[in-house]
This record gives sequence, C-alpha cells and structure tokens, in this order.
Amino acid sequence: MTQTSSNGRFVTGLVVKAHSGFFTVHADGNGGTFTCSAAGKLTKGKHTEDALAVGDKVTFEPVKSEGFVNGRITGVLPRVRVLARKDPIAGTNDREIRQVIVANLDLVVFVFACAEPEFKPRMLDRYLVGAEAQKLPVLICVNKVDLVGLEHARAMFAGYERIHYRVVYTSAKDGMGIDEIRAQLHGKLSVLTGKSGVGKSSLLNALKPGLDKEVGVISDVLKKGRHTTVVPELVPLDETSWIADTPGLRAYAMWDVEAEELDAYYREMAPLVSECEFSDCTHTHEPGCAVQAAVGRGDISAARYDSYCRLREELDRQRKW
Repeated sequence: MTQTSSNGRFVTGLVVKAHSGFFTVHADGNGGTFTCSAAGKLTKGKHTEDALAVGDKVTFEPVKSEGFVNGRITGVLPRVRVLARKDPIAGTNDREIRQVIVANLDLVVFVFACAEPEFKPRMLDRYLVGAEAQKLPVLICVNKVDLVGLEHARAMFAGYERIHYRVVYTSAKDGMGIDEIRAQLHGKLSVLTGKSGVGKSSLLNALKPGLDKEVGVISDVLKKGRHTTVVPELVPLDETSWIADTPGLRAYAMWDVEAEELDAYYREMAPLVSECEFSDCTHTHEPGCAVQAAVGRGDISAARYDSYCRLREELDRQRKW
C-alpha cells in the first residue's frame, strides 16, 4: 500500500538510478519520478555496506525544486536480499565494505554465450557461489544458441541442469526462448549480468524493443572507465517488472565467503559434507572424503570439482594476505 503524507504527497518509492550522490526515485502508485538527495543521517558516518542503492525501497519527501533536485530521501526500508560484492576501491584489510549493486532482487539472470565469447564454466561457478552465499534465486540464460545448435548447447550446460539450476536456452537473433525469459521476469525485480559480448543488450531489445537504448548509454560510458565501476539502472519491462543491466562485473569478488564454508555453496557437495570422515575436511586430499568419492563415482562432475578446488585455493590465499 502506498504511504502518503498528510497533504497526499507520495512518500514511498523505488530507487531506479544512483548517480553522483543523487538518486532517481520512482514513486509508488505511478506517482511520478523524483531526483532526490539523501538525508545526512543516511549517508554520514562509517558503513559496512552502501547506505543507498538501486532497488532500495525508500521513504522520501517532495521538496521545492532546487536545480534538478525535487525530493529528499528520509529513510530506507529493510532489504530482503542483495546482489553485492566486496568494494574493490573502498575496502581495506581492516574494514571491508560491501558494495550493493542491486537491492531487493527477486531474480538474478547470469547470461552466458555458447560461443563468441567462449563459455568459461569456472566464471559461471564463481557467480553461482556468490548467488548461493547471498541466497539469490538464479536463472542461467544460455544465449547465441544459433551459433552451435540446441543439442550442443544443452550438452554444454547439462551439468547445471542436473544439479537443479534453471537453464533457459535463447537466441536473441531468431527469438528462441525470449517468451520463456519474459515469463520468468514478469512481476519481478531482476538483473541480467554477464561479461561483455554475451548478448545482454540484444536480449533486452528482444524482450522489449528499445529497452537496450535506455541502458546502452550507461554501458558505453562505463566501458571507457575502470572495470571496477558498477552503475546499474532499473528500467521498466512492463507494468509490474523492473530489470537492471549491470556493466562492470568482470571483477566480481564474492562477499563474505570463507574457504571453510565454500562446500555449502556447491549444491551437489553440500549434502555429502556430513558423511566425510573428518569434520574439517577440505575435500582436496583427506582420506574418507565423501565428496572425493562422489567425484570418483561420477556423481559430481570433475569440472565442477576442479572449480571448487581452484576457488578454495584462492580463498585460502586471500586469507593469508
């Protein structure tokens, strides 16, 4: 229900864009769009994560226009779930900062191409670990199926379907899978993310002609800057659906994932951990390891196990720094 002030003005809305300390807010109930500053109490002082982010539900008050600003954010409603990473700029060894890329997500769509660029399974595994750690619902979108054929595409991603990830096969070029993707996004706040060249803009344009033009300007600007920059913008897909394109996730760093808990974020490994002979089993060399036994039987793919081992080694290295 839309909350209003005593004089009937909207005071709740959705942050759809963050830009240089100002925030574009879409008022609930089709109450218009406001460019807002933020009350000092929200942004001042030390924070362990971004105080305001795209996707936040906020309370705000319309104010007399001061230049381009015509609103003031006064409060942020509790976040349900977020897509976040370690801030690659602000974080220090003493105090890491969680960079909130998009708040209150209903679905994160990881877009990978079958070819051009080459599919990198370990990159997908890294994304999935981050999503599992942040309890984000996931959809894997396999694009450019027209380059290799559906049978080959299914073979490439069959391992992810076996461990119960939802996979949709698409071709923005010929329209394959677009209706299925659109149905998955309906009524949700979603984010499409993936490396440059996988076809996110083409998918967006197929979902809603012209939508890629709304996000393309941002993408073009960010390509000229540092890869660590992430400035997503929410755009409406339909009356009940919002979608964000997130350039700059090539340096995706998982938030709050320790080496000892990594196995919990591999769906096929998590149920086996209690069966290992040692409670602190790393699943890399110990005798009586249920995970290694499952790999030997073929119940866990060798590629996913290799991905786990490499990522665990990376997390162990980071801890020693």
